[in-house]
Amino acid sequence: MSDTPIPTHWYNIAADLPVPPPPHLHPGTGEPVTPADLDALFASELIAQEAATEPYIAIPEPIREVYRTWRPAPLIRAREFEKALGTPARIYVKYEGVSPVGSHKTNTAVAQAYYNAQDGVTKITTETGAGQWGSALSFACAKFGIDLEVWQVRASYDSKPYRRFLMETYGGTVHPSPSPLTASGRKILEEFPDTPGSLGIAVSEAVEVAASEPSTRYALGSVLNHVVLHQTVIGLEAVEQLRAAGEENADVVFGCAGGGSNLAGLAFPFIREVLHGRAKTRVMAVEPAACPSITKGEYRYDHGDVAGLTPLMKMHTLGQDFVPDPIHAGGLRYHGMAPLLSHTVELGYVKGQAVDQTDSFAAGVQFARAEGIVPAPESSHAIAACAAYAKTLTEPEVLVIGLSGHGMLDLPAYHSYLEGNLASTAE
Repeated sequence: MSDTPIPTHWYNIAADLPVPPPPHLHPGTGEPVTPADLDALFASELIAQEAATEPYIAIPEPIREVYRTWRPAPLIRAREFEKALGTPARIYVKYEGVSPVGSHKTNTAVAQAYYNAQDGVTKITTETGAGQWGSALSFACAKFGIDLEVWQVRASYDSKPYRRFLMETYGGTVHPSPSPLTASGRKILEEFPDTPGSLGIAVSEAVEVAASEPSTRYALGSVLNHVVLHQTVIGLEAVEQLRAAGEENADVVFGCAGGGSNLAGLAFPFIREVLHGRAKTRVMAVEPAACPSITKGEYRYDHGDVAGLTPLMKMHTLGQDFVPDPIHAGGLRYHGMAPLLSHTVELGYVKGQAVDQTDSFAAGVQFARAEGIVPAPESSHAIAACAAYAKTLTEPEVLVIGLSGHGMLDLPAYHSYLEGNLASTAE
């Protein structure tokens, strides 16, 4: 099911929603941010995409050319998993682990590197949790001749050295976060010298450096509108691939949710079908019990980082200073959810569900033994939620899982689970 053409445009759900999403606010004035407010951090076209109002935005050919390395990503009917669950459901998996770095993050990394190169940027800074985003941006920066400096959350820097090795292989420079290299990092280390770090801290460090160097810009791997936009290639392909498989629509879409770009990229084109009256698809945002921003957070304006350097965004948040437990699904350890995804939750198009990490690994192992693909710990959360739902069904339904990446670099975590050494995060 991989013969679907690569999309020529990204889909902007903001143009179709019945209620406009709340604007980002300037942290100093409290007024909606302007393009000039973001000039020091982002490439000009990315700033334009952040506030775009048109439903479709053309994908430049140089980006599509890189996409052709792995896109379209396959939509796989998980028949053996269906049998293992004993469900009448027809389960399809949109598999993003075929990208060069093994995850969906390359979809926006390539776009962001391209637009920065177009602006003459010579260096980019960023943060990374599990290392998937840092790996993806290292790959993309190598494609477009840009230097990259990465702050990797300390918990993942220590537990996932192979992600760091991958970033360095592509040419990225990697620091554990918090680090002594920035004012925000030094402050955290002074107060909490043994902190496992968080994405919010790492964002602060990367933003601080980008804002202080004229030829440097910052890139974020999730949360922001332009990141979500780039990820819609996932769902645009999946909608067409599902139809090619003989399915009119999906009944339920399951995706893991940390910052929200993976789930939004998969789900928004399916929600488009709902908005236009062509489907009744439900979407489940599956988050870790250790960091449940949708199910237990507040919907309000908050900073995307600990130091308060980023714009204020209206989102589901656990608070900018929230430091999650160092779970293995490092890519889901973020205090806030993407504003656009949060907005669709508030409008009733998406529902949140929290899953404990031991349950997610149990589902990941079951899926691997049935289908042969070892899922990323992040993706296993979606698999667990889908499996639990599928086992309750007595009539057939079409279920779609976003398998956002493979877990081949996460095998130590699977080993810990299989040895009985993985801690539960349930209350």
